[in-house]
Amino acid sequence: MTLKVYQYPKCGTCRKALKWLDAQGVDYKSIDIVVQPPSKSALKQLVKRSGLPVRKWFNTSGQSYRQGGFKQKLETMSEAQAIDALAADGKLIKRPVIAGDGFVLVGFNEAAYKARLG
Repeated sequence: MTLKVYQYPKCGTCRKALKWLDAQGVDYKSIDIVVQPPSKSALKQLVKRSGLPVRKWFNTSGQSYRQGGFKQKLETMSEAQAIDALAADGKLIKRPVIAGDGFVLVGFNEAAYKARLG
């Protein structure tokens, strides 16, 4: 199965992750997360498969997060509301998101990438 990599071309972390994947010869399909964010149902599955709480999916250093006041909002949001917000704005999603067979990685952590893909 080819990995799906949701990324944003202007994101330094995404470029670093793609460079790492390329250096390892990993086959993947790149998807611009801003142009084509995952749907609500896809996000729900991705969050579940990642094993992370939905709040860990937010790009806390991004403009959308700050302008949307999500630091406060997340404390009272349900998981469904959080997923709705993420699905509505690809820039809110922490990236890159790598979806493979039976796993999902969020962000770039070289040790986690090596363990899963190396």
